[in-house]
Amino acid sequence: MQHATADLCDEHLDKLQVAEPIFRDFGGEACFEGEIHTIKVFEDNTLVRAALEKDGTGKVLVVDGGGSLRCALVGDNLVTLAINNNWRGIVVYGCIRDSKPIGEMKMGLKALNTNPTKSVKRNEGQENLPVRFAGVDFKPGQYLYADEDGIVVSEFPLILG
Repeated sequence: MQHATADLCDEHLDKLQVAEPIFRDFGGEACFEGEIHTIKVFEDNTLVRAALEKDGTGKVLVVDGGGSLRCALVGDNLVTLAINNNWRGIVVYGCIRDSKPIGEMKMGLKALNTNPTKSVKRNEGQENLPVRFAGVDFKPGQYLYADEDGIVVSEFPLILG
């Protein structure tokens, strides 16, 4: 069940972190929510691929790419993997590529921008640790809600009511 971020803020602002409005929507689904799984990398998407190859049922992949605009960390092949493995969405603090086909795919994807350059493959980075960007602490196990209005994060699943 998708919750509108504005409604969540109206009812639960004291329990939420609200991300700074720095992200653009790229996926064919603007609204998504789920349990946070984190990756921290810099211009290397090896761990992003490895995470998306796993079952992502009920989860959102949060990628701390250090805000780099020099290469893409996600492209259409990785979004296809995410869809096939039941991920609910992806948030990238960095760039994506293949934005046109991704825009036609049934996946929520927010990122800073696009860059046609692919990342390096050094298998460097960290997984499932707290990361911070856009004024928010993203911790594995927290819940992320995203839509056209933005991104909010809660310690636990929220119910409107």
